[in-house]
Amino acid sequence: MRYCCRCILPETRPHLRFDARGVCNACTAHELKGRIDWQARERAFREVVQHAKARRKRYDCVIPVSGGKDSTWQVVTCLRYGLHPLAVTWKSPARTELGARNLANLVSLGVDHLDFQVNPRVEKTFMYQAFVRCGDPAIPMHLALFNLPLRIAVAFDIPLVVWGENSAFEYGGREEERYGFRLDGHWIRTYGATHGTTAQDWVSEALSPQDLTPYTGPSDEELARHGVLAIFLGYYFPWDPAATLAVAQAHGFTPRAEGPKTGYYAYADIDDDFISIHHYLKWYKFGFTRTFDNLSLEIRHGRLSREQALAILRQRGEEIPHDDIARFCAYVGIRPEAFWAIAERFRNRDIWVYEDGVWKIKDFLIPDWPWR
Repeated sequence: MRYCCRCILPETRPHLRFDARGVCNACTAHELKGRIDWQARERAFREVVQHAKARRKRYDCVIPVSGGKDSTWQVVTCLRYGLHPLAVTWKSPARTELGARNLANLVSLGVDHLDFQVNPRVEKTFMYQAFVRCGDPAIPMHLALFNLPLRIAVAFDIPLVVWGENSAFEYGGREEERYGFRLDGHWIRTYGATHGTTAQDWVSEALSPQDLTPYTGPSDEELARHGVLAIFLGYYFPWDPAATLAVAQAHGFTPRAEGPKTGYYAYADIDDDFISIHHYLKWYKFGFTRTFDNLSLEIRHGRLSREQALAILRQRGEEIPHDDIARFCAYVGIRPEAFWAIAERFRNRDIWVYEDGVWKIKDFLIPDWPWR
């Protein structure tokens, strides 16, 4: 195992690459942000806004939202530039009370809102199949939350879809000019946490093409034919979780009082009880957790040193989301023993070794990690 010499991300993280210095592409991309002409980017966004306004029939844009701080920041930004948005939410079957309150606050800022709920039978079946087949019950969530807004934009003839952070750029992806500002079918398959699948790949005796309609988006050709452009605000404005949090809180967003639900941030991943499982299973597959991602962002923004991040990581430990796993098992109808047996199938034997009755990661970042 190799780790970035600046942040703490391992080489096993999907799409992460190291240069000759041992620096990962996510850190390099962040370093390059200092050379970006952000005033020119802001002017480019104004042109996008004017184009959307010129083509609008009812709404200027679709904003995919949940109950998170980035959603609030997206809405505030779009309203500040005079857009007339339609906010669209894929309703998680495990929406939290705090997520619901933050979503209601977001809508109260002045937007129309669609809260789309998938047939519970379909969602349970799909989540379980995704867990068994790919070790990731969040594939249905990602297919829905990325494709539904695009489908609604086409159906309502809305020219613009406005996303917030581009995770491909922030956590390691290819060159920004190709993938930095636009979300398309390639981006979803490559960076959308769908394991490269589309809804059609999940058709089975249990899930018909009709069942999978909410997870099926328009093709790139269809988007082009309807003139729908899907962008990331993080291309046009400097994206920093602390900065977007400040904007969100100034407009009524509430973080989690009890501290982080998963990872380092008390304001992230707080609207859904099942997302922690998606993040935790990275531990089996890649040997890192959500906390690695969050702490690496803090290092890049200069708020933590690498040594401080390692100390936090050591103190946090493995962070098993026991309560959320129990909720998931109850939801899909399996026993906890079955969950762990399925999870074990996805343990990456290239990095994990079984020694002295416990699993350990070879050459782990923290030599005195308390394996158990």
